[in-house]
Amino acid sequence: MTTTMDTTIIKVCSKTSPIGDMGQKYLASGKSLSMRMWENESPSDSTKEMSAREYETVGFVISGKAELLFEGDQKIVLQTGDSWVVPKGAKHTYKILENFTAVEATHPPAEVKGRDAPGKN
Repeated sequence: MTTTMDTTIIKVCSKTSPIGDMGQKYLASGKSLSMRMWENESPSDSTKEMSAREYETVGFVISGKAELLFEGDQKIVLQTGDSWVVPKGAKHTYKILENFTAVEATHPPAEVKGRDAPGKN
């Protein structure tokens, strides 16, 4: 039995990437991993409701500043050059403090099967 390996290489231009319901730009996506970008997100006085997602997230801050808030009052300040991990199922939210641009990778892909739907816990 012969197994064929997928050798497809994909390039995605962020200038023409699709935009999700929460403002995220969907970047390259494979079968088990995808990337997205939050670009120039504006600060807000309000804090979004916490949610738990069906995927693990790792991210990297390109510019700006935000707070990553976890259930139980844990808070991490994210600034240019920082990276972070949000485990699958962890209740969390973000509060943008300064115009914020970051790239995240999710496993499994956040945009598949409605995992990335706003308000989905």
